Amino acid sequence: MEMVQAVKVYKALGEPTRLKIAVMLAKESNQCFTAIGERLKTVAGSTLSHHLKQLTDSGLINSSKSGSFVHYSVNQEVAEKFAPYLLA
Repeated sequence: MEMVQAVKVYKALGEPTRLKIAVMLAKESNQCFTAIGERLKTVAGSTLSHHLKQLTDSGLINSSKSGSFVHYSVNQEVAEKFAPYLLA
């Protein structure tokens, strides 16, 4: 099971935009979709949604709903295990 998650994490981080998102969330956690989109000006909303889903499905980031907003943050345990450079 651990190997499956490792493959998902590395596959998710293999795309430059997703890597940027992960690095951003590692530095500033609990960001909403809109804030992430504003910082990644060249990414369309539907594309950003796809990237966030890939990162969430890999277990690398967590999402939590607060009213009509969804906030994202790095899953510290998964990052420490599979991508410690995000936390450096």
